Amino acid sequence: GEHAATVTHPLPAAFSDLLPHFLVEPDDVYIVKNKPVTLTCRSTPATQIYFKCNGEWVHQDQHLIERDVDPATGLPVMQVKIDISRQQVEKIFGLEDYWCQCVAWSTTGTQKSQKAYVRIAYLRKNFEEEPLGKEVALDQEILLRCHPPEGVPPAEVEWQRNEELIDPKTDPNFFITVDHNLIIKQARLADTGNYTCVAKNIVARRKSSSATVIVYVNGGWSTWATWSACSAVCGRGWQKRSRSCTNPTPLNGGTSCEGQSVQKSACTATCPVDGGWSEWSKWSPCGADCTMWRSRECTQPTPGTGGKDCQGLDLQSLNCTSEQCPQTASGPEDVALYVGIVVVALCLTLLLIILVLVYRRKKEGLDADVADSSILTTGFQPMGIKPTKPGVWAPRRAARSKNSHLLTIQPDLTTTTTSYQGTLRSRHEVAGKFSMSNGPLLEPLPNGSHTLHNGKLPSDPNDFMNRLSSQTYFKTLPRDNVNTSYGTFNFLGGRLTLPNTGISLLIPPEAIPRGKIYEIYLTIQKKEDMRLPLAGCQTLLSPVVSCGPPGVVLTRPVILSMDHCSDACLENWAIRLKKQSYEGTWEDVLQLGEEVVSEPYYCQLEAETCRVFTEQLGRFALVGESLSMAAAKRLKLLLFGPAYCSTLEYNIRIYCMDDTQDLLKEVMQMERQLGGRLIDEPHVLLFKDSYHNLRLSIHDMPQAHWRSKLLAGYQEIPFYHIWSGSQRTLHCTFTLERQSLSTCDLTCTLCVWQVEGEGQSFTLDFNISKDIRPLDSDFLLIDNCTPALAGPSAFQIPYLIRQKICSSLDTPCPNGADWRLLAQRLKLDRHMSFFASKASPTSVILDLWEAQHFHSGNLNQLAAVMAEIGKQEAMIFLVSDGEC
Repeated sequence: GEHAATVTHPLPAAFSDLLPHFLVEPDDVYIVKNKPVTLTCRSTPATQIYFKCNGEWVHQDQHLIERDVDPATGLPVMQVKIDISRQQVEKIFGLEDYWCQCVAWSTTGTQKSQKAYVRIAYLRKNFEEEPLGKEVALDQEILLRCHPPEGVPPAEVEWQRNEELIDPKTDPNFFITVDHNLIIKQARLADTGNYTCVAKNIVARRKSSSATVIVYVNGGWSTWATWSACSAVCGRGWQKRSRSCTNPTPLNGGTSCEGQSVQKSACTATCPVDGGWSEWSKWSPCGADCTMWRSRECTQPTPGTGGKDCQGLDLQSLNCTSEQCPQTASGPEDVALYVGIVVVALCLTLLLIILVLVYRRKKEGLDADVADSSILTTGFQPMGIKPTKPGVWAPRRAARSKNSHLLTIQPDLTTTTTSYQGTLRSRHEVAGKFSMSNGPLLEPLPNGSHTLHNGKLPSDPNDFMNRLSSQTYFKTLPRDNVNTSYGTFNFLGGRLTLPNTGISLLIPPEAIPRGKIYEIYLTIQKKEDMRLPLAGCQTLLSPVVSCGPPGVVLTRPVILSMDHCSDACLENWAIRLKKQSYEGTWEDVLQLGEEVVSEPYYCQLEAETCRVFTEQLGRFALVGESLSMAAAKRLKLLLFGPAYCSTLEYNIRIYCMDDTQDLLKEVMQMERQLGGRLIDEPHVLLFKDSYHNLRLSIHDMPQAHWRSKLLAGYQEIPFYHIWSGSQRTLHCTFTLERQSLSTCDLTCTLCVWQVEGEGQSFTLDFNISKDIRPLDSDFLLIDNCTPALAGPSAFQIPYLIRQKICSSLDTPCPNGADWRLLAQRLKLDRHMSFFASKASPTSVILDLWEAQHFHSGNLNQLAAVMAEIGKQEAMIFLVSDGEC
């Protein structure tokens, strides 16, 4: 009775007996968050329409009614809408589904629509199963599982690789199963990456944690090359053949080839045989021409295998004596013949005398010139090497002549000399120098029990050229807090530091886009875990440093600072910055001295530190290739001994490593575990690319109390062990023995030199039982800074003052008092083109100043520079903290 239909528009007589039918019926809907949903019902011919929800009529005041007439049929059309709120559904939520349907009336009867279910949409946060990372071989099948979170409506699932959508239609190597798992049918190198399962419905979008998939390639040997020629020209020698681990090359941590890359085989070369004459034969009988002959043959021995033929005549003739000649009657013809022969002989003799006289006259006129020219030719004799100190071997001088001022020193060819003398010198020039050749090196030790000999450790340079393939970004990062720093940063920037390693990452303000927050890490890779593919004269000059995650968007370059061990002389080096790609290969992204300002990388090389400007995070290393034998690496020499010695033996351990702080820190930690301590301050050596080994020896020990247990007079570290970095920390041990336990004082001299070059000697004098030397930490620059600093606390220059300086100096000034003058005052004018390519050159200059002066930043010095330029920002050191 409450919903009785009243006919306000009578139906035409022809359609008065029609039942209503629905043009629009309500559909199932979902309530998202707190937004109400609308149900619509449209019917013709209809006089009234009402909704019924969960069996109860909806009040007519909640209906929105629209009436119309179908122009084609003239029938009345009625449309009704109602809104359903979240509160209405939640009243019965959990008991049964909330549903609604509409009922339409006509003069003939009623008709009901289909039921429309109203549900509250949601999507849980946690995945029921997330994908897990895997390491698989090439062409292997990969299954990544994903069970999306519970949700209404059920979530749709898609997969991403490195934040890019995977579409199985465009790449048939991918297949997504009905239960949302991802199958990679045959793993390819390009399939290495981070995989993410994404679930979404009308409410939200959820991403699983990333699963790292690494596709590795195990190495395989190439075919053997042909055997080389025999090394001996004559007699027994050797020949070799080689193969390389390039079929395929190991990638992404795949195993290297097992076995030898070089094979050697003995060979015998047939010696050349020079020919030799046999004995002369007997003279032949005298012939009719009054001549007799004899011959010999080149058969003792016969020449062979490229030997020389016999030199000389194989046939000789001789006139017979008158008694031996056959007697024949001399006729008039013979007399005429003899007279003609005599006349010809006289003519030839006269002509010969004339030629001799002419020749002697010309010779007398040319004698002076010949003598003078001989003087000139003596100026081109080979140069010897002049000794730098008396007592060291030197070539003998040539005998003096009247032109001795034009002569040079004649070398003693019986002694092998070198064309290069390397230099090893201490950074503080503490130790004395001495010159070495490859003759007798040092005098025998006092009691004659140990003598030095010219011995070498066996080493094959090719062994050090077989580099292991490098790893990729996606290997697990080091988990120790000592070598890894993490931090969360926004647009204000900050700084990550690995204490006591010289490695830091400066994130300038505005480098991270506003509204973005990144969690960034900085870590150092161990050399034994990370082998760079080096070739030729290349050598690693810095630690391998990773910063990431790779792929984050940066609006301006960050600055990565790390130590290097080159002599920083770019004339002798071709230094390249290498970066590891996603596929795990190392690429040259920059060569120092040939920088292109449009590239996302730039580098400043200082005496001991390298500053890398980069707009892309990743894994970096500095690699140098020597251009001459004058190129040198800085090596750090560390001497350790046991902190306590209760036996007769005392070991001195010597480490020779690249002069970088991270290696120094590593060795100090290792020796601390071994119970050792420094017995002398660290020394710096310059190790040159001269292919000569490094020798170490101990001298001047008191023979009455100590003796060396080393059989040879010295120890030698092969050149390629140091240059190629094939060993993590090179060291050797000198074992000394004291005569009694009461002997505690030890004095000796340690000599270190590169063969045929200059060296250093260090005097050691200490008591092994009562150690009063300073602690190890006294020799180190202890860095107690916080590993991660975010925001203004990470910078010396306050943020507001920085903005004032940039706005003041970025604008070009006619008299040059702008950022260009600031770069000159800070001695950074070599990078003018790089600064000019940036939107704010001053900001990049200040970033570099911050990176250089993190420990020793002095705002007063910067203020003095600003005062010289003539800017009011010279008072930056007077700004209060409240104003900043």
